[in-house]
Amino acid sequence: MTQHTDVVVVGGGQAGLAAGYHLRRQGLDSVILDADATPGGSWQHMWDSLHLFSPAAYSSLPGRLMPAQRGETYPDAGHVVEYLADYEKRYDLPVQHGTHVDAVRRNGDRLLVEADSGTWRTRAVISATGTWSRPFLPAVPGRNEFTGRQLHTVNYRCPGEFAGQRVIVVGGGNSGAQIAADLALAGHVEMTWVTQRPPRFLADDVDGRVLFDVATARRRALDAGRTDTGGVASLGDIVAVPPVRAARDAELLNAKTMFTRLTTTGVQWADGSRTGADAVIWCSGFRPALSHLGPLQLRGTRGHIATEGTRAVGEPRLHLLGYGDWTGPASATLIGVGRTARGTAQQIRDVLR
Repeated sequence: MTQHTDVVVVGGGQAGLAAGYHLRRQGLDSVILDADATPGGSWQHMWDSLHLFSPAAYSSLPGRLMPAQRGETYPDAGHVVEYLADYEKRYDLPVQHGTHVDAVRRNGDRLLVEADSGTWRTRAVISATGTWSRPFLPAVPGRNEFTGRQLHTVNYRCPGEFAGQRVIVVGGGNSGAQIAADLALAGHVEMTWVTQRPPRFLADDVDGRVLFDVATARRRALDAGRTDTGGVASLGDIVAVPPVRAARDAELLNAKTMFTRLTTTGVQWADGSRTGADAVIWCSGFRPALSHLGPLQLRGTRGHIATEGTRAVGEPRLHLLGYGDWTGPASATLIGVGRTARGTAQQIRDVLR
């Protein structure tokens, strides 16, 4: 049976919940289809030691401040999951968990959203699926030859599963630095950290509040036709959260330049020398999870969907929310997605009415 609504939101993580909140405030009927069986978005799948970059009060969705976590300046991932679950319940948001969306198609003056639970006919779609479900693995020579364990950021949980092992962590971003620090500080893992270029740590007093302000200032400058400030990337790549700072100051985060290939038992460096390894953890980033939009044929030659704000240029009934600066400044963060979600909901309201 086909159901009908004004707006279908695909994804029930932080971006999807912020969209649902603002759609309701605009008086629009909506449904939020989320593939996860339980609330919390990707936060429920993070590694055990992960903490936010910002205090709770600066990590909130619209309408509801995140409460502080006792004993923690920067809340952990479990606290975020509890907050998102409470947010969903508090505002009685129309989330259908355990629902996987297969495709979005054009259907006359409507869009069809095909899910494993049925089909929705809708006037607008907000895609808010994020990136966590689409980890990226680089095409490194020998990757299929290595006989040890290979895993991505999405599969890492804690140092305990690597006790007594030789582990190579690949990646010079926040996840790479945090997982490398996690393993190094454990004391029972022989960890080697590998990056494409020398790590760039942000100043110790820079946290999520500063990053949000910097990203917003950059977007305003670009919108006004002023010189590009460079945004967050101009400050560095790695936020010096307490564990990263501790490992760095203890000289446990000494990154090596990327190896040239994997061997059956480890890695080979540019000078021909080799290092044995039991496991390689790829902290190599993600790509937007947009396969459900394939039938709309909106991707350019490099796989990018062109947008004006959050609205897709090639399909104005579609909005993309929470994928990064290209869908709103700091829109992939808890504090940043609310502003963009509000603008998206207002734009949809204006079009539909």
